[in-house]
Amino acid sequence: MKLCYEGLKDHAAWEQAAVRLPAFDWKAMVAETEANPTWVHFGAGNIFRGFIARLQQSLLEQGLVKGGIVAADTFDYDIIDKIYTPFDSMTLMVSLKPDGSMEKEVVASIAEGLRAGTAYPEDLERLRTIFRSPSLQMVSFTITEKGYALTNMEGKFFPFVEADFANGPANCSHAMSLVTSLLLERYRAGATPIAVVSMDNCSHNGEKLRSSVVTVAHHWLDNGFVDDGFVAWLEDESKVSFPWSMIDKITPRPAKVVEESLEAAGIEDMAPIVTSKNTFIAPFVNAEIPQYLVVEDRFPNGRPPLEKAGVYMTDRNTVNDTERMKVTTCLNPLHTALAVYGCLLGYTSIAAEMKDPELKALVERIGYDEGMPVVVDPKILNPMDFIREVVEQRLPNPFIPDAPQRIATDTSQKVPIRFGETIKSYVARPDLDVKSLTFIPLAIAGWLRYLLAVDDAGKPMECSSDPMLATLQGQLSGVTLGDPDSLDGKLTPILSNPVLFGSDLVELGLADKIEGMVREELAGPGAVRATLKRYLNH
Repeated sequence: MKLCYEGLKDHAAWEQAAVRLPAFDWKAMVAETEANPTWVHFGAGNIFRGFIARLQQSLLEQGLVKGGIVAADTFDYDIIDKIYTPFDSMTLMVSLKPDGSMEKEVVASIAEGLRAGTAYPEDLERLRTIFRSPSLQMVSFTITEKGYALTNMEGKFFPFVEADFANGPANCSHAMSLVTSLLLERYRAGATPIAVVSMDNCSHNGEKLRSSVVTVAHHWLDNGFVDDGFVAWLEDESKVSFPWSMIDKITPRPAKVVEESLEAAGIEDMAPIVTSKNTFIAPFVNAEIPQYLVVEDRFPNGRPPLEKAGVYMTDRNTVNDTERMKVTTCLNPLHTALAVYGCLLGYTSIAAEMKDPELKALVERIGYDEGMPVVVDPKILNPMDFIREVVEQRLPNPFIPDAPQRIATDTSQKVPIRFGETIKSYVARPDLDVKSLTFIPLAIAGWLRYLLAVDDAGKPMECSSDPMLATLQGQLSGVTLGDPDSLDGKLTPILSNPVLFGSDLVELGLADKIEGMVREELAGPGAVRATLKRYLNH
């Protein structure tokens, strides 16, 4: 069986393989999309193929829309050439259940895949034609947070961005410059309104997208490439809106067990590839079943009825509250606690950690006991239901191959949000005592112990990359496992740093508690485990 339009005609074979086929006319969808495009998406990877494209598939199957999505990639053109074109832009979606079973379906709502780069003038001209079309309602993105960045860590524009400013809209390379040039095509073709929607997993994503697009436009204005009217149109959110969103679904790299299962069912050519940009990707997507997309409902040229596909369409404050619920209480803090302690205790799987009684208890105490009293309730999702699903279904799912080593990346950048916001909430509440916190301090202590790059068995351990790693390890220089007194005077400068924790933990009275925990974890090999047991069984 081949994954393509002709290959799907053998319904019986796909049914035998327990694969659900699309319940709409694929050729009619492709023709309608070419004639009246409504949705373009930049970022052709797994979260798009396994989540966002399925939203449109649901609407097609309900008869609520007629067209599909045009996918474009500005970075990795091999994805289009090797994963889209040979399979008629179809994806085999495999949903992984915690009990080890799989649900399989063909996602066929992507009408075409385009390479959005100057080396592919035909694809770029097709995109320009689409952007000129009054029927186009929305442009969405999953290009990762760094895809919106115009500047480096020092705040200076990247050289290739400077080149785009100088070369203008006719010959630009960066994703944000390219999108701005396509919006210029729309402006010149009649300035029909449009929604430009980031669906990336980053805070205030619509704000980041808008800022980058407007910045490019202003530099082109200064260099004489565009007129004042274009910039004014872009900055008028009744004409060009940049809705915020919150997205949540784990779509890990293709799993070998899934590939083997598909091959055993008789489905051909499912092997993953590694692209020239080092993307590990397959014709199939494997992912967890839970998924959430919350979108600010500002679409000045109309939109698909996304709420009929399970999307929460709401206002900006609710999007923000939903993200805050997830990032500061119900998911991300638990992930970070598992990351640092998992590395210390020799784990390479988050799911395996959830079978460890101490680690499972730790995230339950952080989430249920310390997070829930100050959780932000977005109203559209119940925080207790959300965190229960995280703890009972999502984190323990053995088919989601997430590693603590990956999640431990950039922990210094995550701590002020994932733990610092709850600490600040306790300080702000007169009915709560920040000094009563125990398990968030224990997570922070675990991170500080982790920075020594020695695991709980006393063996050297590699720390994940982090922009503050060298600085923090320098401040902890001389601290030695087996010698808790070597910690003397080392932690105060770290714990008093409000950039790291969102507050001065010395001033708040938490520093002594955290230092005491770190001292316990430094007693010798096995002390991390013993410390966890002591506090969790207290």
